Amino acid sequence: MPIFRSFSILLALTSASFLQAQVKPLPLAPSQIKGKKMIDQVVEALGGSSFLYMSSRFTYGRIYGFFHDKLSGLEIARTYVEYAQEKPAKGLGVTERQVLGKKQDYSYLYLPDQAFDITFRGARPIEDEAWDRYRRNTENDILYLLRFRLKEPGLTFDYIGSDVLLSNHVEIIEITDAQDQTIRVYFDHNSMLPLRQTYTWLDPVTHERNEEVSIFDKWRSAGSGVMWPFAVERERNGYKTYESFAEQVEINKALPAKIFDLPPGAKILKKVE
Repeated sequence: MPIFRSFSILLALTSASFLQAQVKPLPLAPSQIKGKKMIDQVVEALGGSSFLYMSSRFTYGRIYGFFHDKLSGLEIARTYVEYAQEKPAKGLGVTERQVLGKKQDYSYLYLPDQAFDITFRGARPIEDEAWDRYRRNTENDILYLLRFRLKEPGLTFDYIGSDVLLSNHVEIIEITDAQDQTIRVYFDHNSMLPLRQTYTWLDPVTHERNEEVSIFDKWRSAGSGVMWPFAVERERNGYKTYESFAEQVEINKALPAKIFDLPPGAKILKKVE
């Protein structure tokens, strides 16, 4: 019995050591080490700790909608964004109110887990497809990713190499999360600010793969030591879908009280299915 007991203890210790060895993380490849170092430079270029801990953003400017590269809408927009201290376990880390029109008489309210289209008729929850699009674009936006997802388990940064993008010398990094979603980002070699990003996603209904492209331009100081793009363009499958030009961007600006509340007494309308 003593011999059997000793053998059992030895077997248990050996199994525990084997399991510990199994869960030990694999060493990073050289390209991943270089990619992570470059991402650290990017964060510093955006403002370092001022960027990582910014609490709010106000943007005033024009936004354009496109359908198959043809202009389908133009609006004056005032956008108010509040950043959570850290990404919540469920939902997005931002709350956003986009007030549209010269008279500011209608708006969109994006909460961490739902959104409303607000007019004089009331507040209507936006369609599931529109919410999925907003959530997907937000989660995969490089500025959101660097603000909220840097410490996400399983996130890797893979340096791809240098290239030339529209006469700009760029450094290319692919960022992949634990769900194998990859974002390819092109950073300006000199400023280390993002110029372009691409990612693909599979439509659950059509089972077709779609490519989303974002282009960042006119980088300027937005206050509090943070750099921000004053021009943003988006494309889907080769067609322009969105463009914005900011006249004013302010970081950590005191936002209007109750800007993220539904209007008092607003009727909650039925969601369009």
